[in-house]
Amino acid sequence: MIARSRQVALALTAVLAAGAACQAHKHEAPGHPAPSANGTRGFTLVASGDVLPHSSIIERARYDGGGTGYDFRPMLSGVEPVVSRADLALCHMETVYGAQGDYTGYPTFKSPPEVARALAATGYDGCSTASNHTLDDGADGIRRTLDALDRAGVGHAGSARTEAEARTVTVLRAGTARVAHLAYTYDTNGFPLPTGQPWAVKLMNENQILADARSARKAGADVVVVSLHWGTEWQDAPDERQLTLARDLTAARTAGRPDIDLILGTHAHIPQAYEKVNGTWVIYGMGDQIAGEMFNYQGAQDPRGNQSTLGRFTFAPPARAGQRWRVTKAEFVPQWFDVDAGRVVNLNEALAAGADVRAVRDRIRQVVLSRGAGKDGLTMGR
Repeated sequence: MIARSRQVALALTAVLAAGAACQAHKHEAPGHPAPSANGTRGFTLVASGDVLPHSSIIERARYDGGGTGYDFRPMLSGVEPVVSRADLALCHMETVYGAQGDYTGYPTFKSPPEVARALAATGYDGCSTASNHTLDDGADGIRRTLDALDRAGVGHAGSARTEAEARTVTVLRAGTARVAHLAYTYDTNGFPLPTGQPWAVKLMNENQILADARSARKAGADVVVVSLHWGTEWQDAPDERQLTLARDLTAARTAGRPDIDLILGTHAHIPQAYEKVNGTWVIYGMGDQIAGEMFNYQGAQDPRGNQSTLGRFTFAPPARAGQRWRVTKAEFVPQWFDVDAGRVVNLNEALAAGADVRAVRDRIRQVVLSRGAGKDGLTMGR
C-alpha cells in the first residue's frame, strides 16, 4: 500500500500543482450552461460523500498544519478543481466538532472545527449535517458545528441550534436558481434527542420529507435537493428501505411537478449505485470522501471504505415558469482517499497522470452503473 501510495503521489504532482493554482472561490469555467431565451441560466451541482475524520485523519491534519493547528485543506486539494468549478457544491459533514483540543475519532466523533474552513476553501457551499453521529456530543456538538460552518460561510441542513432554525429551509443560490437543501438521517446511534429539543436533528420520515419539500417549493425554491443518511453499511446494493423510499419520494408530485428534484445518499461507507427513478436522479450512496482505514463487519480492513464518488448534475431552466428544472447531464467522478498520503484523489486525473489506479476506478464504475444508470445517460466525468 505504501509503495502504491508513493506512486500515486508522484504521478499526481502535476495534477495537484494545477489544482493549487485554482482560486478557493468559485471560478467560471468552460461548459457552464448557456442562458435561456429569457436570460435564466442553468447551473451545475456537485455533491460528495461522508467527511468522517477518524483519529488518523485528525493526526494527519495536525501534521499538515505544522504541528500547531489542523489543516484539512491539503486533503481535499485533489478534488478542488471539480468542486470549485461547480455553481453549487454540497458535502456531507458526518461528524460534529469539538473544541480546545478535545477531538476524538471512532466511535463517538468530535472533529477539529478547522474542517469547516477546508470545506469552504475547497469550494463547498453547503453541507448536510444529519447523520447517525450528529448527537455524538449532544446539543453542544451541534452548536459548535453549525457555528463553525457559519463562520466559514458554508451553509448547512439537517441539524439545528434553535427551533426557528429547524423550521427554516436552507436555500442556496446556483446561478439564477434558488436551490433548497433538505437533509435527514435514519437514526442517531441510540443517542436521544436533547431534552426539550425534538427538532435538533431531522429524522428520516417520508411524510415529513415531502411536507418540507412542498413547503420549500411554495417558498420559491426552483430545485429541491434531499440528502439522506440511509442504507446498510458495507453493502454495495441499496437495501429495500432505500429502494422503497426512493420510489415513494420521486413519485410524489404537486400540480404535476415532482416535489423532489435530486436525492443524495450517504452512510454506507462505500459507493453505491446511481439510478433514475420516476424521472429523478437518486444516488443511493456516494461513499466516504474522507475517512481513515476502514474495517468491515468481519473485522477486515476494507479498501472500499476509502472509495467514493462525486456526483455532478447540469440543470437547465424550464421553458415556462412553474415547470421543472431538468437535469440535462448526469456524471459521476470516481474518488479514492489515499490513507497513506492523506489525500483525496480524483481517480481519472490520477490515471491520466500515470498512476496505477485503473482497477479501483473500474470497480467504482461497475457499482455506480449496476442499476442501469448508463442507459439513462449517466457518464463518468473528470
